[in-house]
Amino acid sequence: MSSTPLKLTLVGGPTVLIEFGSMRLLTDPTFDPPGRYQVNSLRFEKTSGPALSLAEIGELDAVLLSHDQHIDNLDSAGRAMLPSVGRTYTTPSGASRLGGSAIGLAPWESCTLRGANGETLLVTATPARHGPIGIEPISGEVVGFALGVDRPGDLIYVTGDTVWYEGTAEVAQRFSPKAVLLFAGAAEPRGRYHMTMGSEGALEAAHAFPKATIVAAHNEGWGHFSESQEQLVDVFAQLRVPDRLVPFEKGKALVIPFSG
Repeated sequence: MSSTPLKLTLVGGPTVLIEFGSMRLLTDPTFDPPGRYQVNSLRFEKTSGPALSLAEIGELDAVLLSHDQHIDNLDSAGRAMLPSVGRTYTTPSGASRLGGSAIGLAPWESCTLRGANGETLLVTATPARHGPIGIEPISGEVVGFALGVDRPGDLIYVTGDTVWYEGTAEVAQRFSPKAVLLFAGAAEPRGRYHMTMGSEGALEAAHAFPKATIVAAHNEGWGHFSESQEQLVDVFAQLRVPDRLVPFEKGKALVIPFSG
C-alpha cells in the first residue's frame, strides 16, 4: 500500500517529468531552442523552448519515448541525451534504430523498472494510432505507456501521440490509473486531419476514465497544433465538465494524490 503522491511537471511540448517517490521518468525528450526544421517535404517550426533545462531536470531512471521518428517528439538535444539515461522504453522498431539502452515494447507488453533505491514501477506499453485509420505506413509505429505501482496501470496512463480509437478505449477497460496524460493539440502537420487527440478525443478520455485526473500536454510549442490548451479548457467548460480537465502550466509541478 502506497500513499506517495504523483508529481508531473510540463517541460514543454510532449516532454513531462514524472516523479513518484524516488523514481523519475521523462516522456518524449525535446530540449532544442525555437527554430525551423525541414523533414523531407514537411516543414516544422518549434515556437518555444523548454521550461527546464536538462541540468535542472537531473538524473532520470528512464525515458518513455512514444516514438523516435518525429522531430517534435525526439529532437536533436533529446536524442543526444538518451545515452545518459539508464533505459529508454519505446517501440520495437524505435529500439532497433536507437540501439544502446533502448528497450522495445509492443502493446500490452510489460516489464519492471527498478530504481536505484529498490523502488519499482511496472511499465506496460499501450496501443496508439498516430492519426486516422490507415495512417500507419505514413506515421510509423507509436506506443503509449501505463505505469503501475501495486497493479498494472494503477498510477498513470501516458497516451503518446494518438487519436482516440478502439486501442485507447481498451486501455480504459484494462486499467484504472490515477492520472491520464493526454498528448492533445489536434496536430495537423500534413493536412486537415488530426494526427493527435483534439477536444473530442480528450472528452472521450475523460468519460472513459471517470476517476482519473486528466491533464493535457503536447498542445503548445509547435506550429502544427490546431488546438491550444486554453481552447481545450474552454471546450470542457462549454460542455459543463470543467472539473474533469486540470490545466497544465509549463514549469510548475502538479501534485496528484496516490493511495494504492
